[in-house]
Amino acid sequence: MTKRVNYFSIAPQAIEILFQQENYFHQQFSESQTMSMIIWELVKLRVSQINQCAFCIDMHSKDALKLGEQPERIWGLNAWRDMPFYTAQEKVALAFAEHLSACKPVDDAMYQQVLDTFGEQAMVDLTFAINAINSWNRVVKTFKPEVGSFTAA
Repeated sequence: MTKRVNYFSIAPQAIEILFQQENYFHQQFSESQTMSMIIWELVKLRVSQINQCAFCIDMHSKDALKLGEQPERIWGLNAWRDMPFYTAQEKVALAFAEHLSACKPVDDAMYQQVLDTFGEQAMVDLTFAINAINSWNRVVKTFKPEVGSFTAA
């Protein structure tokens, strides 16, 4: 395999922007009444599954476990619609994440469902969070860091 460039050292300012965005989401979802850290982690994991990003699947599975997520919910995430493990709120977030990740237009019914479930602030934050994980997946799939090589502080 061709040695890939170290994107952290080549574009540290760009990576810093992505990390600042992650810090924003962490703060927002830690304090939100409607959106939780677990939902955020499930969304990141599900989008990473869709994008087949091995590095991110590994990282977000481990992060979810650290948050107290049950292994069965991680294993079942690829078939969440048919699993009894997910709340109505989680299902709305996962459906929205899949929809946006497929670049489909958001119709009024979906828009209203997400808005009614999460409220304005969390809906906007969730939309940007879905965009962010798709962005991370594309960066990681290009530069292919070693799976398991990232450890959060």
